[in-house]
Amino acid sequence: MDNLFLINRREFLKKISAFAGSTAVVASMPWLKTFSNDLHGKSPNEKVRLGVIGVGDRGRALLLNLQAFMNEANVEIAAVCDNYEPNYQRAINITGGKAKAFYDYRKLLEMKDLDGVIIATPLHEHKRMTIDALNAGMHVFCEKAMARSIDDVKLMYDAHVETKKILQTGHQRMFSPVYLTAIDKIHSGGLGQVTHMRAFWHRNGDWRRPVPKGHPELDRKINWRLYDEYSAGLFTELLSHQMQVANWVKKSYPVSVVANGSINFWKQGREVYDDIACIFDYEDGTQFVYDSINSNKHYGIEEQILGSKGTMELEMNKIYSETPPPPPAILNLINDIEKGVFRTIPIGGASWIPETASNYHGEFIEQNYKMDESKLQLEAFVRYIREDKAPEELTLQGYYSSVWVLLAEQAAKTRERVELPKKYLV
Repeated sequence: MDNLFLINRREFLKKISAFAGSTAVVASMPWLKTFSNDLHGKSPNEKVRLGVIGVGDRGRALLLNLQAFMNEANVEIAAVCDNYEPNYQRAINITGGKAKAFYDYRKLLEMKDLDGVIIATPLHEHKRMTIDALNAGMHVFCEKAMARSIDDVKLMYDAHVETKKILQTGHQRMFSPVYLTAIDKIHSGGLGQVTHMRAFWHRNGDWRRPVPKGHPELDRKINWRLYDEYSAGLFTELLSHQMQVANWVKKSYPVSVVANGSINFWKQGREVYDDIACIFDYEDGTQFVYDSINSNKHYGIEEQILGSKGTMELEMNKIYSETPPPPPAILNLINDIEKGVFRTIPIGGASWIPETASNYHGEFIEQNYKMDESKLQLEAFVRYIREDKAPEELTLQGYYSSVWVLLAEQAAKTRERVELPKKYLV
C-alpha cells in the first residue's frame, strides 16, 4: 500500500470516528459506523477471499485498489474472470498468476471458499451475474448502474433480500471525505433549506474504443456503451453517480422526471444519446436539473447544491455563504463607485439591471485529502463481509439511483413526464 494513502486513510478514519460519535450522522450515514467499531463475525485473522468478474478499465482499477490494501486487510484475490482475451491475460498479469483465472463467471461461482465477488462487467450483464452470485451464497459488490432495465434492478434487489447477502453498488462518493463533510453540513442545516440542485457532466469524446483490426464482430462487445441493448449511455454511465448524490442530499427520492435526449454530434453509428437534459421533481418542490454532453468538456463535472443560506459545489470542494464576510474597505469603496456607474440608466436604455454571479470565492468544505475513495468503498465491502451484513441504506442508494436514471431515459424517449410505478417501491 502506498504511504500517501496510508497517511490519508488514518486521517480519514479519525474523522469517521468523530462522525460516528454523532447520532445525527450515524442516522443519515450508517455505513460509516463499521469504520469505527470493533469488527465481529469472520475473524480479521481469517482471509476474506474475493473474485473479480470483469477486468476491463473499471475492473482493472478496482483490482489495483484491492491490491493496495489487501495485505493490511488480510484479503486474497482468489479468482479473476473475463471472457475477452486481452482482459483475461491482463487479470492474470496483475495478480501474478496467483488467482485462478476463468473465462466463464459461472465456473468462478462454483468455488466453494469465496466470500464475495466484485462485478465490473458491461451493464447488461450485471443482473444475471449478481443474482447467480447471491444465490451461490456470495456477497456482491456491483458497479453502477445496477442493471439495464428497471425490472432487472428490482430482481437484483429481491435476490439480495431473499438471500440476505450484501449487495453494494459502486457509488464511491459515499466514502469521500469531502462529500461526507458536505452532506453532514447540509443535513445539519448549514445551507438552510435546500431548494434547488444542479449537476452536469461534460466530456468531449465519442466513447468509441478501437476494435482489433480484422475483427469487426468485436465492436459491440468493446463499444457496448454506445448501443441501446447494452447501455443507456449518459444516463447509466454518468448520471447514476450524480443522481445518487441528489437523493443523498434530499434524504429522499424524486416523484417524477421529464427529460430530452439527442444524437446531435457523434453521428457514426451510436444508438445512445450524446446530449441529455433532465429535470427531477422531489415531493417538497425541490428540483434537480441535470445535463450531460459528449461534445464539449469546458464545464467538466459538478454538483451544485443551492440553499437559502448558501451554496455548495461538491466536486470543487467549495462552499459559499449567502452572507459572505465583507471585503477590505478599499474594495468596498471601488464596489460602491462601480455600482454608482453601472446603475445609471441612460435615456432609452434598459429599465433593469441584470444580477450577475457573485465574485465571492467561498471556502473549502474539507481539507484536501489525497486519497482514492474507490479504495475506501472496497475496504468497506471487506469489513461488511467480516460482519456478514451491510447497512441497507447502501443498497437503497444504489437501487433508487439506478431506477431513476432508467426512468429519465424512458422520459427522454417518450417525451412524457414519468413517475415510478408503485410496484418498484422498496
